[in-house]
Amino acid sequence: MKLYGYFRSSAAYRVRIALNLKDQPYETVSIHLTRDGGKHLTPEYRAINPQMRVPALTLSNGETIIQSLAIMEYLEEVCPDPALLPVDALERAHVRAVCEIIACDIHPLNNLVTLNALKKLGHDQATVDDWYRSWVIAGFEAIEPLLKPGPYAFGSRVTMADVCLIPQIFNARRFKTPLDRFPKILAVDAACAKLEAFEKAKPENQPDAE
Repeated sequence: MKLYGYFRSSAAYRVRIALNLKDQPYETVSIHLTRDGGKHLTPEYRAINPQMRVPALTLSNGETIIQSLAIMEYLEEVCPDPALLPVDALERAHVRAVCEIIACDIHPLNNLVTLNALKKLGHDQATVDDWYRSWVIAGFEAIEPLLKPGPYAFGSRVTMADVCLIPQIFNARRFKTPLDRFPKILAVDAACAKLEAFEKAKPENQPDAE
C-alpha cells in the first residue's frame, strides 16, 4: 500500500497510527502541502485524489481510498484484528461521535485551507492563531466529558477515538492551546505515548519531517 500524506497533516497522522496498530506495511509518499505552491495541487496528485488533500491510500490492487475516517473504517473491515471499534453497537456509536467531533467539527475549521483563507481575508497571524485555539477548545470541551475511565479514551483498549484524538492534541500544542483544563484528554495522550504504533506515527518520525 502507498500512503500519500504530509508529516504534519493530522488526518494523515490518524491513518499512520491505524496502519501501525493493525501491523499493515505501507510506503510513504510525501505530498508537501506548502512547498512550490503545494504539491497536493498538482495535476499528478489530482489524478490520485480529486479532492487534492491528504491522506490518500492506494491499495495493492490499484484502488485508492480518500478521507481518513473512510480509510480507517476500511482497515477495520479488512483487518479486523486488533479491533479499533467496540463490539457493542452503542459503544461504537460513542467512539464514532468523538471521531466526528474531531474530524468534522474541529479539523475543518483549523486545516491549512481554512487558515490560509483567513489570512487572505486580511487577518494577521495572531488572529488566525486565536481562531485555531478557540475551535480546539470548543471541541475538547465537548470531548472531555464523553471519555470513559482509561487508560484510553473508551477504557482498556485503543479505539478510533484515540487514533483521532492524539493527532489533534499534537496540533493543539503546536498552536500553544492551553490544555490543563482537560485532564482526561491529557491522560489518554500519556497512555498512547507509551505505544509503539503511536510513537512510529509521530510527525517528527516521518521521512519527510522538517
